[in-house]
Amino acid sequence: MGNSCRYVVSATGKNGETYYTQCKDKEELKEWLAEHEDKLNKKELKVKDKKRHPLLSWLKF
Repeated sequence: MGNSCRYVVSATGKNGETYYTQCKDKEELKEWLAEHEDKLNKKELKVKDKKRHPLLSWLKF
């Protein structure tokens, strides 16, 4: 079986903490972000969609 996690989240906290997690779907991602919203430095937040083609990340729609 393959990896069932679609989104990979890496972030830095306001006090220098490092966060790394994987979420299986958009609902789980939204829930995790809501739980940690007050602890995260928004400028250091990166979410990678494993199913999105790498070249599409260059295009903004």
